[in-house]
Amino acid sequence: MSVSHRIVCGFSPTLYSRSQSLSFVRCGSFQLLHIFFNHVGYSSPLFPLTMPRHQCGGGSKGHRWVEKSNPNRQSTSYSVSDSIPSATTEIITNRLNSLGVAEKNEQSDASEPSIQFGNIGLTSHAPIHGKKSIWKPKSKAYGTVIGTTAAEVNNAPTDSMAVLANKTRTASTEKPDAGLSKLFSGILLENFTVDNSTYSIAQIRATFYPKFENEKSDQEIRTRMIEMVSTGLATVEVSLKHSGSLFMYAGHEGGAYAKNSYGNIYTAVGVFVLGRMFREAWGSQANMKQAEFNDFLERNHMCISMELVTAVLGDHGQRPREDYVVVTAVTELGSGKPKFYPTPDIIAFCRKWRLPTNHIWLFSTRKSVMSFFAAYDALCEEGTATPVCKALDDIADISVLGSKDHVEVQGEILEGLVARIVSHESSKHMEQVLRDYPPPPSNGADHHLGSSLREIFAANRNDEKQQIKALLNGVGPSLCPNHLDWFGHEVSQSHSRNVDQSVLSKFLQSRPADFSTAKLQEMVRLMREKRFPAAFKCYHNFHKINSVASENLHFKMVIHVYSDSAFRRYQKEMRCKPGLWPLYRGFFVDLNLFKVNKERLTEFSTENNAVVEIDGDTNGASAKYGLADEDANLMIKLKFLTYKIRTFLIRNGLSILFKEGPAAYKAYYLRQMKIWNTSAAKQRELSKMLDEWAVSICRKFGNKQLSSSTYLSEAEPFLEQYAKCSPLNQALIGSAGNLVRTEDFLAIVEGGKDEEGDLEPEREITPLSPTYTVKEAVRKDEGLIVFFPGIPGCAKSALCNEILGAPGGLGDDRPVRSLMGDLIKGRYWVKVSEERRKKPYSILLADKNAPNEEVWRQIEDMCRSTKASAVPVIPDSEGTESNPFSLDALAVFMLRVLNRVNHPGNLDKSSPNAGYVLLMFYHLYDGKSRQEFESELIERFGSLVKMPLLEPDRSSLPESVRSILKEGINLYKLHTNRHGRLESTKGTYANEWVKWEKQLRETLLGNAVYLNSIQVPFEFAVEKVLEQLKAIVKGEYAAPSTEKRRFGTIVFSAVSLPVSEIIDLLENLLSGKDPKIEEILNTMNLKSNLTKAHVTLAHKRSHGVTAVASYGPYLNQNVPVNITALFFSDRSAALEAEPGTVDGEKISSKNEWPHVTIWTAEGVAAKEANMLPHLFKQGEATRIEINPPVTITGILEFF
Repeated sequence: MSVSHRIVCGFSPTLYSRSQSLSFVRCGSFQLLHIFFNHVGYSSPLFPLTMPRHQCGGGSKGHRWVEKSNPNRQSTSYSVSDSIPSATTEIITNRLNSLGVAEKNEQSDASEPSIQFGNIGLTSHAPIHGKKSIWKPKSKAYGTVIGTTAAEVNNAPTDSMAVLANKTRTASTEKPDAGLSKLFSGILLENFTVDNSTYSIAQIRATFYPKFENEKSDQEIRTRMIEMVSTGLATVEVSLKHSGSLFMYAGHEGGAYAKNSYGNIYTAVGVFVLGRMFREAWGSQANMKQAEFNDFLERNHMCISMELVTAVLGDHGQRPREDYVVVTAVTELGSGKPKFYPTPDIIAFCRKWRLPTNHIWLFSTRKSVMSFFAAYDALCEEGTATPVCKALDDIADISVLGSKDHVEVQGEILEGLVARIVSHESSKHMEQVLRDYPPPPSNGADHHLGSSLREIFAANRNDEKQQIKALLNGVGPSLCPNHLDWFGHEVSQSHSRNVDQSVLSKFLQSRPADFSTAKLQEMVRLMREKRFPAAFKCYHNFHKINSVASENLHFKMVIHVYSDSAFRRYQKEMRCKPGLWPLYRGFFVDLNLFKVNKERLTEFSTENNAVVEIDGDTNGASAKYGLADEDANLMIKLKFLTYKIRTFLIRNGLSILFKEGPAAYKAYYLRQMKIWNTSAAKQRELSKMLDEWAVSICRKFGNKQLSSSTYLSEAEPFLEQYAKCSPLNQALIGSAGNLVRTEDFLAIVEGGKDEEGDLEPEREITPLSPTYTVKEAVRKDEGLIVFFPGIPGCAKSALCNEILGAPGGLGDDRPVRSLMGDLIKGRYWVKVSEERRKKPYSILLADKNAPNEEVWRQIEDMCRSTKASAVPVIPDSEGTESNPFSLDALAVFMLRVLNRVNHPGNLDKSSPNAGYVLLMFYHLYDGKSRQEFESELIERFGSLVKMPLLEPDRSSLPESVRSILKEGINLYKLHTNRHGRLESTKGTYANEWVKWEKQLRETLLGNAVYLNSIQVPFEFAVEKVLEQLKAIVKGEYAAPSTEKRRFGTIVFSAVSLPVSEIIDLLENLLSGKDPKIEEILNTMNLKSNLTKAHVTLAHKRSHGVTAVASYGPYLNQNVPVNITALFFSDRSAALEAEPGTVDGEKISSKNEWPHVTIWTAEGVAAKEANMLPHLFKQGEATRIEINPPVTITGILEFF
């Protein structure tokens, strides 16, 4: 039950019938208390549970809500106003007041009857007569009974506690240190066997939001968001992205966690900064509030997630001026699936505890959300914190200021914005919270806060351990009473805190003691079976040392996902299996392995099954606010170029620049800008700046690479000097000159660890609906490499022979040569590079499989160093969700190999392990879908040739063929998991491989007629490949583009008018009336010179971003424009214009004189046409009225 549900129990006892809610199952000395909360239809005003799918309305209309901060607010004003006479206010007030721990009655809590299930002690959910009922997890007993001997458990009254396995946790006759020594040495784990009496409990300790990779392009996500807001189904919520690292805190017992680790310098810094936030907010009350906060998180089994922004953990986009945290998520982990608070409740929670909050904007109308996206497009290449926040404040329906001002604490360089879909009730919910919970006071301003983070690091420069100790001592015992997660138990000093991986297998083999454990086991099994790129790291749980016994072991598990592809693949599994729990980012689990004694095993199994079933019912529904899953997870990250210049182009390019040289670095940053769809003007400006940076830094450092963790020490002064050269440079850089020196207090991180993991080049998500771009013709003074990312049997050698024999080659006079990999001794790609240097202008067919990114990088390097282009040729195949080649294609490739005779590479029918070799190649592509595979090749090489393989209307693959292939894939996974790349003829599964290879041959040869029939004729495949290659050579081939966005930066908004109608207007209405006019028109030669015409509505430089963005709701709509007069002088000519209405709303230009410039004399800027009305009044221009006005319809566009 969530905290919000528990609060309701106290105020609405009539909602629950105790006779219906409580049921007891008695089995011997066991009692299980099953709690049912039948609250169908109930929705808390503060925590709405459902969102009606068909209710229309776009949120608050007719007004905007912008919360203003009051620096003079007194502490006494921080309470809910009594002047709001509503039941809603009472519920909100009581709920938030209940979060305070100071008012708890320890005696009352102790008197509540509780139950015990497994090793978990739980307080009864049922309201106790005569008291306000707020359910809380039993203090210090979540996941185990701490400090309680077996005798105490057995002596507990059976009517209030179910005792787990009377003799499971008998008092040990050994000395405690001796028992712990066995634990840390691994003896206890080694002797712990799994049998029918073995159970496990897995409790999530800390986690962050699931990572959902949208299977839509950014533009498709935008369109869907706008549709949902327009129909009243949802609101778009936008938050500021502070540039830091993920930090999670679950109380002093629950632990402090970074993204994929704990007990290190990152979490020590996080705890220190969090403690300082309490001191700043609470002053002299800080120690008390820290202890209360810890107790609250422990009792309610909650976790808060924060963005940790600090200058001591390495450089991001800008060194922050202060070290701080901003709360980004509040999560209840009490039972079942984690429950994440909606943003209004996060703000209420943070204001109750005076924790830092983020800047939030809500867009609940079509007009506001379209204006938001337009504003971003106008700012994406130059935006910094001040103009971005100002523009969004002007546009949003609700703006909630963050308690930490980005400009003051971090600076002007803004990483980005995060936009996501939330309930359409969020606006009302937010307004209620803002009314009832104003910004809290800050009582620590006049108090000494102790040494700062940077002062502590500056004073402790010896090693990482010293810095951690100094930080934890600086936090103090109220927030951090022990240092177990960092330094362990005194007995463990000579042992690693890591434990043997057998913990994981024993956990999966054990019987789940509750529903949550069953779901976590299901998740881990799936990820292991599907070979997701993830690790399950297990450690000793030092917080549970007092509970450890030979048959009761406690561990911590970290689920570390290595690649974003794992999240995408897992989402696909969730679509097939809706009951799967999400895969979270920052995923930490407490594991408890224990045994139930034989006398109680039968009863315990029965009760366990009942609990699992009941928990399954109570956790089946998810609070999606009535949104479909694909909509509820819609999110888009919008980053700014001024940030990406520093992080992705400068910092992430350092290794390429120093290891591979300026040419490779230039290729790297140009490719990044292409992926981002950076405007041509910005690309030119950035190329000039980055070339200068490369020369400057290489001259200064020589061959010694600049550290990425302190790169701003060199980059910031360079950017500052570059920005001073011109206003254009200043706009490009965004902000520079506020360098914070970190050399004296930078954290010492062992082994060069990077907790946040953002030092890798950014990987963009590929859209499902690609656009098309035309590849430039391959220059005659360059060479061409044709290579084959394929699998043996894909017919590349036969294709190369056909290309060599094709009349006229590839359509030009360059010679075509082929290098067959099976005939080359030594390193093949080194040989290719040598041949390229000998004949740089030739076309080389690299007749060897090029299956992975390592080979692709070699080809890229070869192209740069030998002045060549490269074209990948791939077999056309549908692929699977995790491999670019389908099983149909794999079966055809295998059959072709098994039909070979005397193959030069000895891979033919006589090869005893031919099937294994093909499976090895097949798995080299594992983890990439077909789309990801093709998109990456296009991004790297700019083109892609597909070789037809299978008939599109073929019948399904025979089940016998599918079955033998899947059997081989499973065997391959078993083999590689145990032996790595050891040959199949060796190792544990050698006999199984022999049997499978024999069955494979029998099956494929038995289905040879089918497999041959589904292939396209080879001559047809060759013809299509030649067509595509010739088109690429000539520059006529259009390859799918993998650009994530098709929308660039916006400079101005305007109504585009058809040129033909303007020319017809001038010729038909004005010619013949005045010889002078005809002379002017002839001089203009409009038919040749007028190619574009528009009425400017607003310009970013003249009118501001908000003005330009305000036309977003009318984008691409038809706008009637009345042409009322012609103005001309000897320097320019323009038509006076008056835009009409769209859907009843007048489209007004921000220009003082709306017009269409149709001509300027040579050397005259178009903006001079603005002066024509003034020149007319002075007699220096002519005005010809058009009466009645002529209406021309145009389209509103952004430019």
